Amino acid sequence: MPLLFLDLDNTLVDRAAAYRLWAEGYLAERGADPALIDEMVLADGDGLRPKPEVQVAVQQLLGLDDETAATAVSGRTAVQAVQAARRAGRPVDLVLLDVNLPDMSGLDVARTLRARGETVDLLVITAHRDVATVRAASTLGVVGYLIKPFTYAVFEEKLDAYRRYRSALGAAGTVGQAEVDRAFAALGAPTRPDAPKGLSPQTLESVTALIRGGEWLSAGEVAERSTLSRVTARRYLEHLTARGLVQRRPRHGTPGRPELEYGWAGQDVSPGR
Repeated sequence: MPLLFLDLDNTLVDRAAAYRLWAEGYLAERGADPALIDEMVLADGDGLRPKPEVQVAVQQLLGLDDETAATAVSGRTAVQAVQAARRAGRPVDLVLLDVNLPDMSGLDVARTLRARGETVDLLVITAHRDVATVRAASTLGVVGYLIKPFTYAVFEEKLDAYRRYRSALGAAGTVGQAEVDRAFAALGAPTRPDAPKGLSPQTLESVTALIRGGEWLSAGEVAERSTLSRVTARRYLEHLTARGLVQRRPRHGTPGRPELEYGWAGQDVSPGR
């Protein structure tokens, strides 16, 4: 798994906790010793250590010397890194782009990439809230615009939305209108599903977490796993479906009339079991 380092100081709310949460998850995904978490936190220096030094320290700690795709400390080196990765046959899928960079505007980085024929996706991360900057970013084909500061959960959801966007479009070939709609719906999905009157925010998050687990579940199955009634579970599922976060399909092969099952947007929608 490639290691991506981002300078998110003054960007994340409770940065130290966010870094530790990421580090724990990264160690788990690699199957590494969980005890290394303390050394990873120490290497970070509570966000005060220069990022290139943190990168080297963590690479050495986890043996990742051969997994670094690129290192960029400015707008110009970022452009060079994207181009070099493509020429090496390891194209970058997504650039997390700040607007205020040491040598040039992040928007100028985007313009340079587009002028040189780079089709890499761009997710803008910035404190700029002015409409002019937002509009300028949109004309450059960005896949999202995330305003600082934000929590790690919000950052994670934006990346998950991008993953669903890529999944809906696939790697190559042609797509139908349904796939296009699903892809753009993923990018436009709200960061957190708001609970309307009559629905509990806590229960909504619980049902959302169940569906985001990757399984296709019926209202009855969601009810069993969440201690809700079947009718109540269906209300929450239909709300998420109406918001474009969840999709439904008929489940065949069961006795009686076909039952509906629900899955997170971006999953395969071919008929269920």
